[in-house]
Amino acid sequence: MEYNSEFWNALDELVNKSKIVIDRPKGTRHPKYPDILYKVDYGYLEGTTSMDGGGVDVWRGTDAMQKIDAIMCTVDLTKRDSEIKILIGCTEVEKEKIYHFHNDSKSMKGILIRRK
Repeated sequence: MEYNSEFWNALDELVNKSKIVIDRPKGTRHPKYPDILYKVDYGYLEGTTSMDGGGVDVWRGTDAMQKIDAIMCTVDLTKRDSEIKILIGCTEVEKEKIYHFHNDSKSMKGILIRRK
């Protein structure tokens, strides 16, 4: 029951047909939680919808290929929701930063799933 390639192809199509909006560039702070610093560009896919009512979240890294290379699946106990975040063109160092971003608090946890 492995449909791995179909899942990643569907994400490719979603991203390719959407505009990426970076509303929290690298180096900026979270608007509600100023202790939180974004170490990688963060945004969403315009015209999409996620669990929180906003667009599907994306992390955009600095790799020249700009391919979807992983997703983060998160559980946020404060918001009481779960989401996926699409990682696009992220280096290994950037993936590590994103992983820690989603796991360094008591209220949010995430797992990184790499594309094969």
